[in-house]
Amino acid sequence: MAALIRQLQTRVATVTETVAKYNKRVLEKNKHYVADNPTIEKCQELSKQLFYTRLASLPVRYNEMWKELDHLKAKLTHRNDLELEDLGVSILFLVECYGWFCMGEIVGRGGTVTGYKV
Repeated sequence: MAALIRQLQTRVATVTETVAKYNKRVLEKNKHYVADNPTIEKCQELSKQLFYTRLASLPVRYNEMWKELDHLKAKLTHRNDLELEDLGVSILFLVECYGWFCMGEIVGRGGTVTGYKV
């Protein structure tokens, strides 16, 4: 049993070293994104920049939504030409969305999936 624990500890140590090296490499690669002076004012400025950047992207997203809806309308007008694969993917997507909605309702009301409260 002690040998198993030692083996597990060495594996955990190697994984920890690998993750630390990866984190260090990623931080060095992306250090130009890190704020030099992390103050409250800098954080507020960055949050405002993010908010207004997202706000500026709304017209582009709106236009893309209408393009997608036009594409969907075209598909529905020629629904007799749909392939079985496209129909299956669409049905699976709808079932997944419905499942996420139901799960969200259950969890949002304080329930659990199994019906047992912990």
